[in-house]
Amino acid sequence: MESSDVELDLQRSVQAVLRELSTQAPALQSNQGMWRWSLHKKVERDPSKSPALVRILLRELEKAESEDLRHVIIPLLHTVMYVLTKATGITEELYQRTYAFCTRLLTLPTPYCTVALDCATRLKTETAVPGTLYQRMVIAEQNLMNEPYPYQERVFVFVDPELVSAAVCSALLLEIEAAQVQQTPEACMRHVVSHALQAALGEACHAGALHRKLQTSSPGTLEHYFHAVVAAVEQMASEASPTRAGHVERLEEIYCSLLGPTAGHCCGDPVQERPPSIPLPSPSITFHLWTGEEQLWKELVLFLHPRSQLRLSTDLEVLDLQGLRPDRELARVSMLSTDSGIERDLPLGADELPAPSSPEMERAGLQRKGGIKKRVWPLDFLMPGSWDGPPGLHRRTGRPGGDGEVLPGVSRLHTARVLVLGDDRMLGRLAQAYHRLRKQENQKFCLTPRLSLQLYYIPVLAPEKPAASKQPELGELAAFLGRVDPWYQSTVNTLCPAIHKLAEMPPSLDTSQTVDPFILDVLTYYVRMGTQPIYFQIYTVKIFFSDLSQDPAEDIFLIELNVKIQDSKFPKDGFSPKRRGVAEGPGAELSLRYQKALLSHRPREVTVSLRATGLVLKAIPSSDTEVSGSPHCPLPAVSVTDHTCLNVSVTEVVKSSNLAGRSFSTVTNTFRTNNIQIQSQDQRLLTLSLDKDDQRTFRNVVRFEVAPCPEPCSGAQKSKAPWLNSHGEKEMKTTKAKLKPLLMPINTFSGIVQ
Repeated sequence: MESSDVELDLQRSVQAVLRELSTQAPALQSNQGMWRWSLHKKVERDPSKSPALVRILLRELEKAESEDLRHVIIPLLHTVMYVLTKATGITEELYQRTYAFCTRLLTLPTPYCTVALDCATRLKTETAVPGTLYQRMVIAEQNLMNEPYPYQERVFVFVDPELVSAAVCSALLLEIEAAQVQQTPEACMRHVVSHALQAALGEACHAGALHRKLQTSSPGTLEHYFHAVVAAVEQMASEASPTRAGHVERLEEIYCSLLGPTAGHCCGDPVQERPPSIPLPSPSITFHLWTGEEQLWKELVLFLHPRSQLRLSTDLEVLDLQGLRPDRELARVSMLSTDSGIERDLPLGADELPAPSSPEMERAGLQRKGGIKKRVWPLDFLMPGSWDGPPGLHRRTGRPGGDGEVLPGVSRLHTARVLVLGDDRMLGRLAQAYHRLRKQENQKFCLTPRLSLQLYYIPVLAPEKPAASKQPELGELAAFLGRVDPWYQSTVNTLCPAIHKLAEMPPSLDTSQTVDPFILDVLTYYVRMGTQPIYFQIYTVKIFFSDLSQDPAEDIFLIELNVKIQDSKFPKDGFSPKRRGVAEGPGAELSLRYQKALLSHRPREVTVSLRATGLVLKAIPSSDTEVSGSPHCPLPAVSVTDHTCLNVSVTEVVKSSNLAGRSFSTVTNTFRTNNIQIQSQDQRLLTLSLDKDDQRTFRNVVRFEVAPCPEPCSGAQKSKAPWLNSHGEKEMKTTKAKLKPLLMPINTFSGIVQ
């Protein structure tokens, strides 16, 4: 195919991707998402098309900048970065043009400047040291052990068999296993060596001869050259001012040493032949069936401490997770020093640490130091950025986790990318597991300093049934992510129909044919390029029952709390007797006490009593842009896109009298709040349903309280003295008001696009 025909074909594919972004398709119902995948497949099968595609994408980016078409900037930027990561024949001029474009985007508001800063940081290194992004990605994702770059990543895929059909679970598992059968460590080492030499030497590298030499090399020889290439790339990338010429010179030496006499003239004209494609292996993925909220904690522990599997039990409180090397102990904030400062007072060999299995270390582990042994962690240490934090500038530093050091001397070498598939009910269960994880970290603090946790979500909804039985909307959070991030809508939300089609297809027993795994490729693209989190507030609910002997229950929810009125009534001597003078009618008489959500963040308490047939408390704003108000619940002046407060919808009963008698009608009133208390004033009982999950339903409720769930670590700073005076109580109230809320991040491609 001629050069003009190649560019024309690529141009048509890019235009098809842009048309998808400009089409207003219904969420989760379109059959889109194939054009981006086919575009990357074209350059993967023929790497010589990569420079042409980069030039086309840069022209489209510059056009979008001049015409202010911002909705296509981030998708195009992610596309060009993915091509640059995998390509080998990119000129320095194209790298510099892409870098210059990213620097111009830094003047735009978030999230454009955030994504541009991330891309510019990686491009600066890639321009001077070509092949760095590919090498680091493969090493971390495949857990290839080496000293210069010791980072490790793993993708955890969680599917709840109660929410996703067995056919879908089996199809996903088979596709993941089929793609990783041939991804041996030796094959990944060959890819790293070949990609680094071709990216640095360009046309001076005889790709065919290099490929044949690596295929016939022994494991020992292959590992030797792998470590040599990794050391050369990382040494040059770590310099303050890396130079492309020095990097090329070093890799030329490795290239000539590898090929030996067959290298001939390393810088001469190579034999004209089509270079073999260098694939980007899919990351290390483990597939898990969801069993409970403790499973997430256990899997992360096993990833960070594989040897702890022997000590792993069902009781998380007895887990021994502090078996760490002495030189990697967590840094303490304050420590009593007994060093006199005199050299002759030091014991023999004081500058050397004893062996971990020595008697000295065993006695030190059992010896009581004299006092209460308790760590006191500052709030900044307890709240690393990758676990939680307010929406803002989220910058990656080029490392897999992007968080650097949380504690002095402790680096995050592991990144866990947790991907859940399902509907809103699965996200509610994930929120429970995340809350449990944060509580465990408050007690042990063994994962946070060493592990970067990234959360991802792919909606998998059951096929639509006939409208005979009305089902709740189970794709609410996915629809919200699609509204605020167009690239998430086009890439991830369109996967649901493809997943069901995969489950309906019969499994192929012929492994000789190479099949492009569409779903796995999109999944991999999402976990690699989805670096911008959107934070969602987790809410806690305290529930009081009609039976006074039953203790109040506490739970959390992420998306929705639905309140229904039961037909049954509690006894006359129950929790709250019926008031006199209350007229009978549909629904129940409720007392609402809440704090209005105002832009000024000033506390304003509102207390109302009304008759209602039900309530819905939503933490995710709907797509409606209009919100009604009522005399009881006036409309607050906050944005509809604010997803950090509750949107409460009350179905109020309105009584009217006319000549025909008394009649009742209903009207829905909506208001926003940060916390609310609701109590039944008559003998009607309530039923609460959390996150649309039938397994999380509470009956016979008379009162409940909803408030933002506090970060478990932030509560450790409160005073524990029960005999405080009035001044101390006032101080505790102030401290409680400053508790940091627990936010659960879900990664997207751009964050919230305003």
